[in-house]
Amino acid sequence: MRPSGRQPNQMRPISIETGFAHHAEGSALIRVGGTEVLCTASVENRVPPFLRGQGTGWVTAEYGMLPRATHTRGNREAAKGKQSGRTQEIQRLIGRSLRSVVDLAALGEMSITLDCDVLNADGGTRCASITGAWVALRLALGKLVANNVLRQLPLRGQVAAVSCGLTKAGPVLDLDYQEDSSAAADTNFVLTADRRIVEIQGTAEEAPFTEDSFNALFALARHGVDELFAAQLAAVERAEHHS
Repeated sequence: MRPSGRQPNQMRPISIETGFAHHAEGSALIRVGGTEVLCTASVENRVPPFLRGQGTGWVTAEYGMLPRATHTRGNREAAKGKQSGRTQEIQRLIGRSLRSVVDLAALGEMSITLDCDVLNADGGTRCASITGAWVALRLALGKLVANNVLRQLPLRGQVAAVSCGLTKAGPVLDLDYQEDSSAAADTNFVLTADRRIVEIQGTAEEAPFTEDSFNALFALARHGVDELFAAQLAAVERAEHHS
C-alpha cells in the first residue's frame, strides 16, 4: 500500500487555474496533490544575440522555489548570488521540453520566457512545471494569434511530464515527497500527446533496476500523462471560453 493510499497507477488530484498572474501574456497555477507551481509566459519582441537576424524565435524557462515551499526554509538563490546546479538543470529541462513542441521559425523573432515558481513542493515539481508551462505558453500564443501578431499557433502539439518510481509498493505513478525520498529508483518522463518521447530521466538509488521494471514505469507514465493532457486542454478551453 502506498503511504497516500493511492493505487499504483493513480495520479494525485490535478487542477490547473489559468489567468492567475494578471499581467502575464499567459499563466497557469498548476496543482498536483500538494505541489503547486505558478507558471507564467512573457512575450518579448527580441531574441538572444545568437539568433538575431535569423528570422526564428526562442522559448526558454526559469525555475525557482519560494523559501518555504519545503518543510524547512531554503535560502533565496538571489541572496547567494548564484543558482544551484539543481535549479539550472531543471530550468534547462523545462526549456528543452517546451521547445520540442514549438515551431520556432513560425514564431518569428520573438522570445517567450516561462517562469515556473514553486509555491509548495511535495514531489514532482519539475514535472508539474513542464505541464503547467505548456498551458501558459499555449495561452500566450493564442493571444498573439488573436491580436494578429501571428497568423496561426506555432505549436506542434502538447507536452507534459510525470514521475514514476520503484517503491516498497512496487512500480508507482506520480511520486509525492514521502515516496520520492525513499524510492529505490525514480524516473521523470517528458512525453508528447502523439506518444513521442522528449526526455527520460531515470536513477537507481540503490541496486540497478531491470528493463522489465523500466517498462512497467514507462507504462505507468503513459497512463499518467494522458490525464495531464486532458487537464491541459480543459484548462485552455475554459480560459478561451471566458476571454
